Amino acid sequence: MEVKLAERMGFCFGVKRAVDTVYEQIKNGKNIYTYGPIVNNEEVVRELSEQGVKVLESGEELMELSEGSVIIRAHGVPEKIIRILREKNLECIDATCPFVKRIHNIVEKESGEGRHIVVVGNAGHPEVEGIVGWCKGPVTVLKDLEEAEEFRPPEGEKLCVVAQTTYNYNKFHNIVEILEKKGYNSIVVNTICNATEERQCSAKALAAEADVMIVIGGRHSSNTRKLYEICAEECAHTYFIQTLDDLHLELPKAVRLVGITAGASTPNKLIEEVQRHVRINF
Repeated sequence: MEVKLAERMGFCFGVKRAVDTVYEQIKNGKNIYTYGPIVNNEEVVRELSEQGVKVLESGEELMELSEGSVIIRAHGVPEKIIRILREKNLECIDATCPFVKRIHNIVEKESGEGRHIVVVGNAGHPEVEGIVGWCKGPVTVLKDLEEAEEFRPPEGEKLCVVAQTTYNYNKFHNIVEILEKKGYNSIVVNTICNATEERQCSAKALAAEADVMIVIGGRHSSNTRKLYEICAEECAHTYFIQTLDDLHLELPKAVRLVGITAGASTPNKLIEEVQRHVRINF
């Protein structure tokens, strides 16, 4: 039996940058907080917690803070959180992924010029909440084709369409097609991160040839969930795990190839641990 890793997987640039930023601050001996989990992986957050890093979950918690360094998570935050940090004169270390920061700049500019912002993504996701928080006017979040079909902005309103960086590439283009067919005056900016597209294509290709696929990532990770959905469409025996403890393989007979991929917030040591376990035990 062969065990094969996806060509593109694991920590992306933005996640690595954010995690490295926290570890650098730990070395400086500072009292460190992150606004929200630094990345969507509970194992990474747990390890940082063991080193004294505390997580702030709301603006109210931030308001109660009187000292310390606050690191902005990779997913970014609404503009109001940055404003609170400045008003309280707290040290702010911005680890927002540059690709996410680019979206903030786009929606702030375009909404300031009167355009209705359309964010293609999941409304409850912290990245999307952050993007919405930089809009200066009307904003709508569309999560799927059905919501795109139902979307009816006021007549004559100009649109600016962006995407959550981890959104499914093909679904985004399908939603854009729906909006274009309606004849709206729209600016469309494909803000899906290249790393996301590469990981999705790599996972899809591996799942198409694998008998079993293992997808590793945080339970609340949007990009990992999408990898799982993509793999499940290609491979009937697809498993979504957060840690090795979650791996309970029921391998079909005559398995030739087990494929492994991982979300953008999954550390390499966890990927290696799963790979080693599968090689030894199956």
